Amino acid sequence: MNTKTIYPFAAIVGQQRMKLGLILNVINPAIGGVLIRGEKGTAKSTAVRALADLLPLIEVVRECPFQLSPEAAHEVCLECWKHDCRRIRLDGGRPDSDLRKTRVIELPVGATEDRLIGTLDLEHALKKGEKRIEPGILAEAHRGILYVDEVNLLDDHLVDVLLDSAAMGINTVEREGVSFTHPAQFTLVGTMNPEEGELRPQLLDRFGLCVTIEGIRDSSSRVEIMERRLRFEEDPTGFAQEWDNESAAVVEKIRNAVDLYSRITVDRSILMEIARYCLDVGVDGHRGDIVTLKAAKALAAYDNRTDVTVEDVNAAAELALPHRVRRQPLQDVAVDVKVLRDSLSKQHS
Repeated sequence: MNTKTIYPFAAIVGQQRMKLGLILNVINPAIGGVLIRGEKGTAKSTAVRALADLLPLIEVVRECPFQLSPEAAHEVCLECWKHDCRRIRLDGGRPDSDLRKTRVIELPVGATEDRLIGTLDLEHALKKGEKRIEPGILAEAHRGILYVDEVNLLDDHLVDVLLDSAAMGINTVEREGVSFTHPAQFTLVGTMNPEEGELRPQLLDRFGLCVTIEGIRDSSSRVEIMERRLRFEEDPTGFAQEWDNESAAVVEKIRNAVDLYSRITVDRSILMEIARYCLDVGVDGHRGDIVTLKAAKALAAYDNRTDVTVEDVNAAAELALPHRVRRQPLQDVAVDVKVLRDSLSKQHS
C-alpha cells in the first residue's frame, strides 16, 4: 500500500519554540495542548503532521470507533455496540488488534457540535429501534493529535468543549435520553492568525502552551527553506531518507522522555521560582504555575535528566505564560516574558 511521504520534522528550518511546544505536549499531553499564533505559511501544519509521522505505532482494537488499546479494559466497552469486542472483554479475553500510525485529526472551521462530540445514530434507531451513539471527532482523535486550524474562528462554545475534553481526557455525549462517555485523550494543537481576531482571554488561558511565530527574516535561512522544499517535491522519499538519522534521534529522545517523566523530581526551591515568575509577570490564577511545572518536567525528561533546573523553568515559562500575562484592553499577547519580567523588575527596584 502506497503512503504519502511526510516532510521530515527535523528538516523544518527554524521555528524552534513551535517545535519544542509540540514535542513537550507529546511527552505529556496533560500539559493541555499548544496554541500557535502566527502568519500563514510558517510551517504550522507541516510541523504537526511531521511530528505525528515520527511517533511510534500504536495498538488499537480492530475496527474500534474509539481507538482503544486492547490492553486496558474501559467502561465504554460495556456499553459499546461492537458486541464481539464486548463479549471478549467480559470473558476476560483480549480482542483482535491492529498497529497503526498516530493520527492527525483535523477539525473543520464549520464543524457542528454533533460532529465534534458525537450524536444519536438516527439510521440505526430507525432500522433497529435502538438508541445508539454515533462517535464524533473527539472519538477519532483519542490517542492522537487533534489539529484545529484557525481556532479563533470557531464558535466559542465549540472551543470550550474542545478544551474541556483536552483537560479531562474524556468526552460525554448526552442525546435523547442516552448518556455515553468515552476516553478522549489527545494532543490539542490550535493555530490562528492574530490579524483575523483574537481568542477571548478565558479561552486563551485554557491552552497549555502558546507560541507566536513569524516568517524567518534571515535571507540565508529563507534560501535554505526553498532549497529543501524543492528537493522534497522532486524526490520525497530520497529527501526523507537524508533525514533518517536526525528523525531517529528525535524519536528516541521523545520515547526516553515519556518513560522518564514519572521519575522527574522537583525541589521545593524550583516550585518557589515558578511561583515568583508567575507573580513577577502578572499571571492571574494558578493554571500558569501548574502548566509551567509540567512543561519544565517535560523539558528535563527530554534532556534526559531526572531533576528540574531553573533553566528548565525559564524555558518553560516562555511557552506557558505569554498568553496568561495580565494585559490592558487591546494589548497584544506577550511575546517574550523574560524581557517583560526583567523590565518589571527594573521598574520596581
